[in-house]
Amino acid sequence: MELQKMNGHSRDDGFDGVEAMAENDEFLPHKTGGKKEIQFTDFEGKTSFGMSIFNLSNAIMGSGILGLAFAMCNTGIILFIILLVLIAILSAYSIHLLLRSAGVVGIRAYEQLGNRAFGHPGKLLAACIITVHNIGAMSSYLFIVKSELPLVIQAFLSKQENTGEWFLEGKYLIIIVSLCVILPLAVMKQLGYLGYTSGFSLSCMVFFLISVIYKRFNIPCPLENKHYNQTILGDHFNTTDDICEAKLFTINSQTVYTIPILAFAFVCHPEVLPIYTELRDASKRRMQKVANISILAMFVMYLLTALFGYLTFYGAVESELLHTYSQVDPLDVLVLCVRLAVLVAVTLTVPVVLFPIRRAVLQILFPNKPFSWVIHIGIAFCLIFLVNVLVIFVPTIRDIFGLIGATSAPSLIFILPGIFYIRIVPEDQEPLLSRPKIQAACFAALGFIFMIMSLSFIIIDWATGESRSGGGH
Repeated sequence: MELQKMNGHSRDDGFDGVEAMAENDEFLPHKTGGKKEIQFTDFEGKTSFGMSIFNLSNAIMGSGILGLAFAMCNTGIILFIILLVLIAILSAYSIHLLLRSAGVVGIRAYEQLGNRAFGHPGKLLAACIITVHNIGAMSSYLFIVKSELPLVIQAFLSKQENTGEWFLEGKYLIIIVSLCVILPLAVMKQLGYLGYTSGFSLSCMVFFLISVIYKRFNIPCPLENKHYNQTILGDHFNTTDDICEAKLFTINSQTVYTIPILAFAFVCHPEVLPIYTELRDASKRRMQKVANISILAMFVMYLLTALFGYLTFYGAVESELLHTYSQVDPLDVLVLCVRLAVLVAVTLTVPVVLFPIRRAVLQILFPNKPFSWVIHIGIAFCLIFLVNVLVIFVPTIRDIFGLIGATSAPSLIFILPGIFYIRIVPEDQEPLLSRPKIQAACFAALGFIFMIMSLSFIIIDWATGESRSGGGH
Protein backbone atom coordinates (compact mmCIF):
# COMPACT_ATOMS: atom_id res chain seq x y z
CA MET A 1 0.00 0.00 0.00
CA GLU A 2 2.02 2.88 -1.36
CA LEU A 3 5.11 1.25 0.08
CA GLN A 4 8.32 3.11 -0.53
CA LYS A 5 11.35 1.39 -2.07
CA MET A 6 14.07 1.68 0.54
CA ASN A 7 16.99 0.47 -1.53
CA GLY A 8 16.85 2.67 -4.63
CA HIS A 9 20.20 3.74 -6.10
CA SER A 10 20.92 7.15 -7.55
CA ARG A 11 23.88 9.31 -8.52
CA ASP A 12 24.11 12.99 -9.19
CA ASP A 13 27.70 13.11 -10.35
CA GLY A 14 27.78 13.03 -14.07
CA PHE A 15 26.41 11.01 -16.93
CA ASP A 16 26.49 14.14 -19.05
CA GLY A 17 27.49 11.92 -21.94
CA VAL A 18 24.16 10.21 -21.66
CA GLU A 19 22.48 13.37 -22.96
CA ALA A 20 23.05 12.17 -26.51
CA MET A 21 21.51 8.76 -25.88
CA ALA A 22 18.61 7.59 -28.00
CA GLU A 23 15.62 8.55 -25.85
CA ASN A 24 13.08 9.02 -28.62
CA ASP A 25 10.56 6.55 -27.21
CA GLU A 26 7.00 7.74 -27.22
CA PHE A 27 4.52 7.69 -24.36
CA LEU A 28 3.08 4.38 -25.63
CA PRO A 29 5.87 1.85 -26.28
CA HIS A 30 6.65 0.82 -29.84
CA LYS A 31 9.33 -1.11 -31.71
CA THR A 32 12.58 0.55 -32.73
CA GLY A 33 13.80 -1.88 -35.36
CA GLY A 34 16.11 -3.74 -33.02
CA LYS A 35 18.19 -0.76 -31.94
CA LYS A 36 19.25 -1.24 -28.33
CA GLU A 37 19.20 1.75 -26.01
CA ILE A 38 22.30 2.81 -24.18
CA GLN A 39 22.02 1.41 -20.67
CA PHE A 40 22.82 3.06 -17.36
CA THR A 41 26.12 1.81 -15.99
CA ASP A 42 25.90 2.77 -12.34
CA PHE A 43 23.75 -0.14 -11.24
CA GLU A 44 22.56 -3.37 -12.80
CA GLY A 45 19.01 -4.22 -11.82
CA LYS A 46 18.03 -7.73 -10.77
CA THR A 47 14.24 -7.45 -10.55
CA SER A 48 12.20 -9.20 -13.23
CA PHE A 49 9.64 -7.48 -15.43
CA GLY A 50 6.73 -9.21 -13.68
CA MET A 51 7.99 -8.45 -10.18
CA SER A 52 8.51 -4.81 -11.13
CA ILE A 53 4.86 -4.65 -12.19
CA PHE A 54 3.93 -6.16 -8.84
CA ASN A 55 6.06 -3.61 -6.96
CA LEU A 56 4.72 -0.61 -8.86
CA SER A 57 1.13 -1.84 -8.57
CA ASN A 58 1.64 -2.11 -4.84
CA ALA A 59 3.09 1.42 -4.79
CA ILE A 60 -0.01 2.72 -6.56
CA MET A 61 -2.43 0.77 -4.41
CA GLY A 62 -3.20 2.54 -1.19
CA SER A 63 -5.85 3.67 1.23
CA GLY A 64 -7.36 5.85 -1.50
CA ILE A 65 -9.25 2.80 -2.76
CA LEU A 66 -11.51 3.06 0.29
CA GLY A 67 -12.81 6.45 -0.84
CA LEU A 68 -13.59 5.63 -4.48
CA ALA A 69 -17.18 4.46 -3.96
CA PHE A 70 -17.86 7.73 -2.14
CA ALA A 71 -16.35 9.60 -5.09
CA MET A 72 -18.60 7.74 -7.53
CA CYS A 73 -21.60 8.51 -5.34
CA ASN A 74 -20.91 12.22 -5.73
CA THR A 75 -20.19 12.24 -9.48
CA GLY A 76 -22.33 9.49 -10.94
CA ILE A 77 -21.06 6.41 -12.76
CA ILE A 78 -20.34 8.00 -16.16
CA LEU A 79 -18.57 11.11 -14.87
CA PHE A 80 -16.54 8.99 -12.43
CA ILE A 81 -15.37 6.66 -15.21
CA ILE A 82 -14.40 9.63 -17.39
CA LEU A 83 -12.38 11.17 -14.55
CA LEU A 84 -10.79 7.82 -13.65
CA VAL A 85 -9.69 7.25 -17.26
CA LEU A 86 -8.36 10.81 -17.44
CA ILE A 87 -6.31 10.56 -14.24
CA ALA A 88 -4.94 7.12 -15.24
CA ILE A 89 -3.79 8.37 -18.66
CA LEU A 90 -2.27 11.53 -17.19
CA SER A 91 -0.44 9.45 -14.55
CA ALA A 92 1.08 7.27 -17.27
CA TYR A 93 2.11 10.35 -19.25
CA SER A 94 3.61 11.83 -16.09
CA ILE A 95 5.76 8.73 -15.65
CA HIS A 96 6.86 9.11 -19.28
CA LEU A 97 8.11 12.62 -18.48
CA LEU A 98 9.97 11.37 -15.40
CA LEU A 99 11.62 8.55 -17.32
CA ARG A 100 12.59 10.88 -20.14
CA SER A 101 14.16 13.34 -17.69
CA ALA A 102 15.96 10.54 -15.86
CA GLY A 103 17.24 9.17 -19.16
CA VAL A 104 18.81 12.48 -20.14
CA VAL A 105 20.88 12.97 -16.97
CA GLY A 106 21.23 9.41 -15.67
CA ILE A 107 19.52 10.11 -12.34
CA ARG A 108 16.93 7.83 -10.80
CA ALA A 109 15.82 9.67 -7.68
CA TYR A 110 13.01 12.22 -7.55
CA GLU A 111 14.85 14.64 -5.25
CA GLN A 112 17.99 14.49 -7.38
CA LEU A 113 15.98 15.35 -10.49
CA GLY A 114 14.83 18.43 -8.60
CA ASN A 115 18.46 19.20 -7.78
CA ARG A 116 19.48 18.88 -11.43
CA ALA A 117 16.56 21.03 -12.60
CA PHE A 118 16.68 23.87 -10.05
CA GLY A 119 19.68 23.23 -7.84
CA HIS A 120 19.36 22.89 -4.06
CA PRO A 121 15.97 24.71 -3.92
CA GLY A 122 14.57 22.16 -6.38
CA LYS A 123 15.85 19.31 -4.25
CA LEU A 124 14.27 20.83 -1.14
CA LEU A 125 10.98 21.42 -2.96
CA ALA A 126 10.76 17.81 -4.14
CA ALA A 127 11.73 16.50 -0.70
CA CYS A 128 9.13 18.69 1.02
CA ILE A 129 6.32 17.67 -1.34
CA ILE A 130 7.17 13.99 -0.96
CA THR A 131 7.26 14.47 2.82
CA VAL A 132 3.84 16.14 2.85
CA HIS A 133 2.38 13.40 0.68
CA ASN A 134 3.81 10.62 2.83
CA ILE A 135 2.57 12.31 6.00
CA GLY A 136 -0.85 12.35 4.36
CA ALA A 137 -0.50 8.67 3.51
CA MET A 138 0.50 7.85 7.11
CA SER A 139 -2.46 9.88 8.36
CA SER A 140 -4.87 8.02 6.09
CA TYR A 141 -3.52 4.67 7.33
CA LEU A 142 -3.84 5.67 10.98
CA PHE A 143 -7.29 7.08 10.33
CA ILE A 144 -8.29 3.61 9.15
CA VAL A 145 -6.93 2.24 12.44
CA LYS A 146 -8.86 4.91 14.33
CA SER A 147 -12.18 4.10 12.66
CA GLU A 148 -11.88 0.33 12.15
CA LEU A 149 -10.04 -1.03 15.21
CA PRO A 150 -12.84 -0.06 17.64
CA LEU A 151 -15.31 -1.93 15.42
CA VAL A 152 -13.07 -5.02 15.40
CA ILE A 153 -12.84 -5.00 19.20
CA GLN A 154 -16.57 -4.37 19.38
CA ALA A 155 -17.24 -7.37 17.12
CA PHE A 156 -14.96 -9.65 19.17
CA LEU A 157 -16.85 -8.58 22.30
CA SER A 158 -20.15 -9.30 20.48
CA LYS A 159 -21.37 -5.76 21.10
CA GLN A 160 -23.98 -4.41 18.70
CA GLU A 161 -23.18 -0.81 19.65
CA ASN A 162 -20.27 1.19 21.00
CA THR A 163 -21.03 1.61 24.71
CA GLY A 164 -18.35 4.24 25.30
CA GLU A 165 -15.56 2.30 27.03
CA TRP A 166 -12.06 3.74 26.57
CA PHE A 167 -10.88 0.69 24.62
CA LEU A 168 -13.57 1.43 22.02
CA GLU A 169 -12.33 5.00 21.50
CA GLY A 170 -10.29 5.29 18.30
CA LYS A 171 -8.18 8.22 19.51
CA TYR A 172 -6.83 6.14 22.40
CA LEU A 173 -6.31 3.06 20.26
CA ILE A 174 -4.16 4.83 17.65
CA ILE A 175 -1.91 6.15 20.43
CA ILE A 176 -1.52 2.63 21.82
CA VAL A 177 -0.84 1.14 18.37
CA SER A 178 1.62 3.92 17.57
CA LEU A 179 3.60 3.43 20.79
CA CYS A 180 3.50 -0.38 20.92
CA VAL A 181 3.82 -1.34 17.23
CA ILE A 182 4.72 1.52 14.91
CA LEU A 183 7.35 3.37 16.96
CA PRO A 184 9.47 0.25 17.77
CA LEU A 185 9.55 -0.62 14.06
CA ALA A 186 10.22 2.96 13.00
CA VAL A 187 13.27 3.39 15.24
CA MET A 188 15.06 0.42 13.69
CA LYS A 189 18.04 1.44 11.59
CA GLN A 190 16.92 -0.62 8.59
CA LEU A 191 13.45 -1.78 7.74
CA GLY A 192 14.07 -3.77 4.60
CA TYR A 193 12.34 -6.92 5.81
CA LEU A 194 9.05 -5.05 6.01
CA GLY A 195 9.13 -4.91 2.24
CA TYR A 196 7.62 -8.38 2.44
CA THR A 197 4.44 -6.76 3.73
CA SER A 198 3.90 -5.31 0.26
CA GLY A 199 2.68 -8.66 -0.99
CA PHE A 200 0.41 -9.01 2.00
CA SER A 201 -0.93 -5.49 1.53
CA LEU A 202 -1.80 -6.08 -2.12
CA SER A 203 -3.39 -9.43 -1.24
CA CYS A 204 -5.52 -7.68 1.39
CA MET A 205 -6.85 -5.27 -1.20
CA VAL A 206 -7.62 -8.08 -3.65
CA PHE A 207 -9.49 -9.81 -0.82
CA PHE A 208 -11.24 -6.51 -0.12
CA LEU A 209 -12.33 -6.21 -3.78
CA ILE A 210 -13.65 -9.79 -3.87
CA SER A 211 -15.60 -9.13 -0.69
CA VAL A 212 -17.06 -5.88 -2.10
CA ILE A 213 -18.27 -7.74 -5.21
CA TYR A 214 -19.70 -10.58 -3.12
CA LYS A 215 -21.48 -8.22 -0.72
CA ARG A 216 -23.14 -6.41 -3.63
CA PHE A 217 -25.37 -9.46 -4.09
CA ASN A 218 -25.94 -10.13 -0.39
CA ILE A 219 -26.92 -6.74 1.03
CA PRO A 220 -30.51 -5.75 0.22
CA CYS A 221 -31.58 -2.31 -0.83
CA PRO A 222 -32.98 -0.45 0.98
CA LEU A 223 -30.70 -1.44 3.82
CA GLU A 224 -32.29 -3.45 6.59
CA ASN A 225 -30.74 -1.20 9.24
CA LYS A 226 -33.49 1.42 9.38
CA HIS A 227 -31.67 3.63 11.91
CA TYR A 228 -28.60 3.71 9.65
CA ASN A 229 -30.72 4.58 6.61
CA GLN A 230 -32.42 7.42 8.41
CA THR A 231 -29.17 8.82 9.83
CA ILE A 232 -27.11 8.71 6.65
CA LEU A 233 -29.80 9.65 4.18
CA GLY A 234 -31.06 12.38 6.46
CA ASP A 235 -27.59 13.94 6.59
CA HIS A 236 -26.65 13.44 2.96
CA PHE A 237 -29.79 14.06 1.00
CA ASN A 238 -32.76 14.79 3.28
CA THR A 239 -34.76 12.46 1.03
CA THR A 240 -35.13 8.75 0.36
CA ASP A 241 -36.14 9.05 -3.28
CA ASP A 242 -32.72 7.99 -4.58
CA ILE A 243 -31.93 5.36 -1.94
CA CYS A 244 -31.68 2.52 -4.50
CA GLU A 245 -31.15 4.50 -7.69
CA ALA A 246 -27.78 4.62 -9.40
CA LYS A 247 -26.88 8.06 -10.70
CA LEU A 248 -25.13 8.23 -14.07
CA PHE A 249 -24.18 11.88 -13.71
CA THR A 250 -24.52 14.11 -10.67
CA ILE A 251 -22.85 17.13 -9.09
CA ASN A 252 -23.20 18.24 -5.48
CA SER A 253 -21.19 20.02 -2.80
CA GLN A 254 -18.89 17.04 -2.28
CA THR A 255 -18.11 16.38 -5.95
CA VAL A 256 -15.06 18.62 -5.46
CA TYR A 257 -13.37 15.80 -3.53
CA THR A 258 -13.46 13.42 -6.49
CA ILE A 259 -10.37 14.57 -8.41
CA PRO A 260 -8.24 14.84 -5.22
CA ILE A 261 -9.34 11.34 -4.16
CA LEU A 262 -8.50 9.93 -7.61
CA ALA A 263 -5.19 11.78 -7.73
CA PHE A 264 -4.30 10.52 -4.24
CA ALA A 265 -5.16 6.96 -5.35
CA PHE A 266 -2.77 7.05 -8.36
CA VAL A 267 0.32 8.67 -6.82
CA CYS A 268 3.32 6.34 -7.11
CA HIS A 269 5.84 8.69 -8.69
CA PRO A 270 8.48 8.82 -5.92
CA GLU A 271 8.74 5.00 -6.27
CA VAL A 272 8.95 4.89 -10.07
CA LEU A 273 12.65 5.75 -10.35
CA PRO A 274 13.86 3.35 -7.61
CA ILE A 275 11.83 0.55 -9.26
CA TYR A 276 13.35 1.59 -12.60
CA THR A 277 16.80 1.28 -11.03
CA GLU A 278 16.22 -2.31 -9.97
CA LEU A 279 14.54 -3.43 -13.21
CA ARG A 280 16.48 -6.11 -15.06
CA ASP A 281 17.59 -5.01 -18.56
CA ALA A 282 16.33 -1.54 -17.69
CA SER A 283 15.34 0.80 -20.49
CA LYS A 284 12.86 3.62 -20.72
CA ARG A 285 10.57 1.61 -22.99
CA ARG A 286 10.64 -1.42 -20.70
CA MET A 287 9.89 0.69 -17.61
CA GLN A 288 7.08 2.50 -19.45
CA LYS A 289 5.52 -0.90 -20.15
CA VAL A 290 5.77 -1.71 -16.44
CA ALA A 291 4.02 1.57 -15.64
CA ASN A 292 1.30 1.15 -18.28
CA ILE A 293 0.44 -2.39 -17.17
CA SER A 294 0.49 -1.45 -13.47
CA ILE A 295 -1.76 1.58 -14.01
CA LEU A 296 -4.15 -0.49 -16.15
CA ALA A 297 -4.36 -3.19 -13.47
CA MET A 298 -5.06 -0.63 -10.74
CA PHE A 299 -7.56 1.14 -13.01
CA VAL A 300 -9.58 -2.08 -13.30
CA MET A 301 -9.33 -2.74 -9.57
CA TYR A 302 -10.33 0.82 -8.67
CA LEU A 303 -13.26 0.81 -11.10
CA LEU A 304 -14.64 -2.50 -9.82
CA THR A 305 -14.27 -1.44 -6.19
CA ALA A 306 -16.01 1.89 -6.76
CA LEU A 307 -18.76 0.43 -8.93
CA PHE A 308 -19.73 -2.50 -6.72
CA GLY A 309 -19.32 -0.49 -3.54
CA TYR A 310 -21.58 2.24 -4.92
CA LEU A 311 -24.17 -0.22 -6.27
CA THR A 312 -24.33 -1.80 -2.80
CA PHE A 313 -25.13 1.34 -0.82
CA TYR A 314 -26.00 3.94 -3.47
CA GLY A 315 -26.61 7.28 -1.73
CA ALA A 316 -25.78 5.85 1.70
CA VAL A 317 -22.12 5.09 0.94
CA GLU A 318 -19.64 6.74 3.34
CA SER A 319 -16.30 8.38 2.70
CA GLU A 320 -14.56 5.22 3.97
CA LEU A 321 -16.25 2.23 2.31
CA LEU A 322 -15.17 -0.41 4.81
CA HIS A 323 -16.81 1.56 7.61
CA THR A 324 -20.13 1.48 5.74
CA TYR A 325 -20.38 -2.31 5.94
CA SER A 326 -19.96 -2.22 9.71
CA GLN A 327 -22.85 0.20 10.10
CA VAL A 328 -25.10 -2.31 8.32
CA ASP A 329 -23.95 -5.42 10.23
CA PRO A 330 -21.26 -4.87 12.90
CA LEU A 331 -20.80 -8.64 13.45
CA ASP A 332 -20.43 -9.72 9.82
CA VAL A 333 -17.67 -12.37 9.79
CA LEU A 334 -16.46 -11.71 6.22
CA VAL A 335 -16.22 -7.96 6.76
CA LEU A 336 -14.46 -8.61 10.07
CA CYS A 337 -11.83 -10.71 8.28
CA VAL A 338 -11.33 -8.04 5.63
CA ARG A 339 -11.05 -5.37 8.30
CA LEU A 340 -8.45 -7.36 10.26
CA ALA A 341 -6.37 -7.93 7.13
CA VAL A 342 -6.51 -4.26 6.15
CA LEU A 343 -5.69 -3.13 9.70
CA VAL A 344 -2.59 -5.32 9.87
CA ALA A 345 -1.48 -4.20 6.42
CA VAL A 346 -1.85 -0.46 7.06
CA THR A 347 -0.28 -0.70 10.52
CA LEU A 348 2.83 -2.38 9.12
CA THR A 349 2.95 0.07 6.23
CA VAL A 350 3.13 3.20 8.41
CA PRO A 351 6.77 2.67 9.56
CA VAL A 352 7.82 1.87 5.98
CA VAL A 353 6.32 5.13 4.71
CA LEU A 354 7.98 6.97 7.60
CA PHE A 355 11.50 6.03 6.45
CA PRO A 356 11.61 8.21 3.28
CA ILE A 357 10.08 11.09 5.26
CA ARG A 358 12.91 10.83 7.78
CA ARG A 359 15.44 10.62 4.95
CA ALA A 360 14.01 13.81 3.43
CA VAL A 361 14.07 15.58 6.83
CA LEU A 362 17.69 14.54 7.31
CA GLN A 363 18.61 15.92 3.88
CA ILE A 364 16.93 19.22 4.70
CA LEU A 365 18.07 19.72 8.31
CA PHE A 366 21.21 17.57 8.70
CA PRO A 367 22.63 17.03 5.20
CA ASN A 368 26.23 16.34 6.27
CA LYS A 369 25.77 14.98 9.78
CA PRO A 370 26.79 11.33 10.43
CA PHE A 371 24.23 8.84 11.70
CA SER A 372 22.94 9.63 15.17
CA TRP A 373 20.54 7.45 17.14
CA VAL A 374 19.21 10.52 18.96
CA ILE A 375 18.28 12.25 15.71
CA HIS A 376 17.06 8.98 14.17
CA ILE A 377 14.68 8.23 17.07
CA GLY A 378 13.74 11.88 17.63
CA ILE A 379 12.55 12.39 14.05
CA ALA A 380 10.53 9.14 14.18
CA PHE A 381 8.87 10.16 17.46
CA CYS A 382 8.06 13.67 16.23
CA LEU A 383 6.60 12.41 12.96
CA ILE A 384 4.43 9.83 14.70
CA PHE A 385 3.30 12.43 17.24
CA LEU A 386 2.39 14.88 14.44
CA VAL A 387 0.44 12.26 12.51
CA ASN A 388 -1.43 11.17 15.66
CA VAL A 389 -2.45 14.77 16.34
CA LEU A 390 -3.69 15.16 12.77
CA VAL A 391 -5.68 11.93 12.88
CA ILE A 392 -7.25 12.69 16.26
CA PHE A 393 -8.48 16.14 15.20
CA VAL A 394 -9.32 15.58 11.52
CA PRO A 395 -13.05 14.76 11.35
CA THR A 396 -13.10 12.37 8.36
CA ILE A 397 -10.71 10.46 6.14
CA ARG A 398 -12.32 12.31 3.24
CA ASP A 399 -10.66 15.51 4.46
CA ILE A 400 -7.25 13.80 4.38
CA PHE A 401 -7.84 12.44 0.87
CA GLY A 402 -9.10 15.84 -0.24
CA LEU A 403 -6.35 18.02 1.23
CA ILE A 404 -3.41 15.79 0.28
CA GLY A 405 -4.98 14.93 -3.06
CA ALA A 406 -5.40 18.63 -3.82
CA THR A 407 -1.83 19.66 -2.90
CA SER A 408 0.94 17.07 -3.01
CA ALA A 409 -0.73 14.70 -5.50
CA PRO A 410 -1.03 17.28 -8.34
CA SER A 411 2.53 18.37 -7.59
CA LEU A 412 3.93 14.84 -7.87
CA ILE A 413 1.78 13.79 -10.84
CA PHE A 414 1.53 16.97 -12.92
CA ILE A 415 3.62 19.94 -11.85
CA LEU A 416 7.06 18.58 -10.96
CA PRO A 417 7.39 16.05 -13.84
CA GLY A 418 6.37 18.78 -16.30
CA ILE A 419 8.75 21.46 -15.09
CA PHE A 420 11.59 18.94 -14.55
CA TYR A 421 11.20 17.83 -18.17
CA ILE A 422 11.30 21.41 -19.46
CA ARG A 423 14.41 22.26 -17.41
CA ILE A 424 16.37 19.03 -17.80
CA VAL A 425 15.95 18.10 -21.48
CA PRO A 426 18.54 20.26 -23.33
CA GLU A 427 17.26 22.86 -25.78
CA ASP A 428 19.58 21.54 -28.49
CA GLN A 429 17.56 18.31 -28.37
CA GLU A 430 14.15 19.90 -27.84
CA PRO A 431 13.75 23.68 -28.17
CA LEU A 432 11.60 25.45 -25.63
CA LEU A 433 8.80 25.88 -28.17
CA SER A 434 8.93 22.29 -29.40
CA ARG A 435 5.75 20.23 -29.19
CA PRO A 436 6.95 17.93 -26.33
CA LYS A 437 7.96 20.88 -24.13
CA ILE A 438 4.75 22.76 -24.88
CA GLN A 439 2.83 19.62 -23.89
CA ALA A 440 4.88 19.37 -20.68
CA ALA A 441 4.18 23.04 -19.89
CA CYS A 442 0.44 22.54 -20.46
CA PHE A 443 0.62 19.42 -18.29
CA ALA A 444 2.20 21.37 -15.42
CA ALA A 445 -0.32 24.19 -15.89
CA LEU A 446 -3.14 21.62 -15.69
CA GLY A 447 -1.72 20.52 -12.33
CA PHE A 448 -1.81 24.10 -11.05
CA ILE A 449 -5.41 24.46 -12.23
CA PHE A 450 -6.42 21.21 -10.51
CA MET A 451 -4.69 22.30 -7.32
CA ILE A 452 -6.16 25.80 -7.18
CA MET A 453 -9.69 24.69 -8.09
CA SER A 454 -9.72 21.74 -5.71
CA LEU A 455 -8.30 23.70 -2.80
CA SER A 456 -10.69 26.58 -3.41
CA PHE A 457 -13.79 24.39 -3.47
CA ILE A 458 -12.63 22.32 -0.47
CA ILE A 459 -11.98 25.45 1.60
CA ILE A 460 -15.40 26.81 0.61
CA ASP A 461 -16.96 23.48 1.60
CA TRP A 462 -15.19 23.59 4.97
CA ALA A 463 -16.15 27.23 5.54
CA THR A 464 -19.83 26.62 4.88
CA GLY A 465 -19.79 23.59 7.15
CA GLU A 466 -21.60 21.40 4.60
CA SER A 467 -18.90 18.74 4.55
CA ARG A 468 -19.22 18.05 8.21
CA SER A 469 -22.66 16.56 7.80
CA GLY A 470 -21.59 14.10 5.18
CA GLY A 471 -18.49 12.60 6.70
CA GLY A 472 -19.99 9.38 7.77
CA HIS A 473 -17.91 9.14 10.93
